[in-house]
Amino acid sequence: MSELPPLRDVIAAHGLAARKSLGQHFLLDLNLTGRIARGAGNLGEGTCIEIGPGPGGLTRALLDAGARHVVAIERDDRAITIQNEIAARYPGRLEIIAADALEVDCTSLGEAPRRIVANLPYNISTVLLLQWLRQASAFESMTLMFQKEVVDRLAAAPRSPDYGRLSVITQWLCEVRPLFNVDRRAFTPPPAVESTVVKLIPHAQPLAPARFETLERVTAAAFGQRRKMLRSSLKSLGDADALIGATGPPPTARAEELSVEEFCALAQALDDGSRG
Repeated sequence: MSELPPLRDVIAAHGLAARKSLGQHFLLDLNLTGRIARGAGNLGEGTCIEIGPGPGGLTRALLDAGARHVVAIERDDRAITIQNEIAARYPGRLEIIAADALEVDCTSLGEAPRRIVANLPYNISTVLLLQWLRQASAFESMTLMFQKEVVDRLAAAPRSPDYGRLSVITQWLCEVRPLFNVDRRAFTPPPAVESTVVKLIPHAQPLAPARFETLERVTAAAFGQRRKMLRSSLKSLGDADALIGATGPPPTARAEELSVEEFCALAQALDDGSRG
């Protein structure tokens, strides 16, 4: 482990007060950052991609856990200076990209296997996730920290209150493994809610055939009016009765009752109908 100053000293030296506009909540507990790094698995090959590293607690943990190559994407100039100091202590192993993560194609960074390991800025976390899910097969895994309620949605089963669009799309493409919760008091400043670290492991193949864009449309319609029966909630897509009749669920079913595979069948039927 390279000798670096304590994170609180780094924050003070660089005036790195968390900015609400950037969704910053810094995790300073090195035991927790180490636990996240270990949860990401073997880091000795390929590339680890970190989003919004801030004072660098997780960056250090990844490097100390043996990460061969870490690519840190950061838009805050203050944090980039800190990352450069860390890079000097780990020659040739840390690459810093000064950019907005929403505008970076992570599939082009470093060598495969690529894995994303990040304490995500909460204000863009689900947007980033959906962006990565569109290219899920490009990643070995994604070990991410979200608000606990988001992870509850990612892992939710049908017929549960948390089951929704994000559940369907994520589980269609990935195995969802919640790892552990993180108390809000572990952060500086503390967020309003508890957080959870989750590991997403892309399936070799999606659970069922479907187009991403169409599955988004179907789940948006179905869960946009989740208390209504499918024959009502899917009307915005066209002939709801024909769509349901072609795929099997009863027209009186509600969105939360359908499996991931049944949603994929609806998406396939919608695409088949539009081509017909």
